[in-house]
Amino acid sequence: MDNHSILLKKIEEGRHEMLALSRQYGLTSLAVVESSKRLDDLLNQYQNAS
Repeated sequence: MDNHSILLKKIEEGRHEMLALSRQYGLTSLAVVESSKRLDDLLNQYQNAS
């Protein structure tokens, strides 16, 4: 699996995590905000790699 595919897999996992956390704790919870920041970092990595 190349780096591009690995990054896409991490992005998808991060998206699922953030959605699950938002359903459990609400959109403004600290857990969701932190998960969103991690997802943003992954998306920035993906954009910079393209």
